[in-house]
Amino acid sequence: MGRNKFSQKEIEKIGKLLRLKNAGTRYQQKMIRHTLRVDYEFNISDFNVQGKAFGYDELQECIRKERILILDDATIEAMKAKRARDKAKDEAARQAEAIASGEAVDWQEAQKEWEAYYGTTSDSPRGERNEE
Repeated sequence: MGRNKFSQKEIEKIGKLLRLKNAGTRYQQKMIRHTLRVDYEFNISDFNVQGKAFGYDELQECIRKERILILDDATIEAMKAKRARDKAKDEAARQAEAIASGEAVDWQEAQKEWEAYYGTTSDSPRGERNEE
């Protein structure tokens, strides 16, 4: 599920992309949908009726029905920052759980062990063994 709160600038860009999508080839449509998902966290499937095309007019209808909300730029930026922090926190927790269960290796700890065993130095360009 993507976002349903956007700034006016984002809505204008999303609207432009939706117009291009409906006029484009199949490949262009796929690329535009990808851009909408990745850059704007806008998933058409969150708002459209399955089997029907979703374009600029449908976007405006969602705004009119308040399924999509337009907020000021500062609020949107704060929301994006919080979302990024939450995503990073969730990823760190998932990684820690994977390490604890043995599904993954803590590469930072493995790097420390490697350096302790082989005596590599960070000032060596290729990490050659320190022969002191």
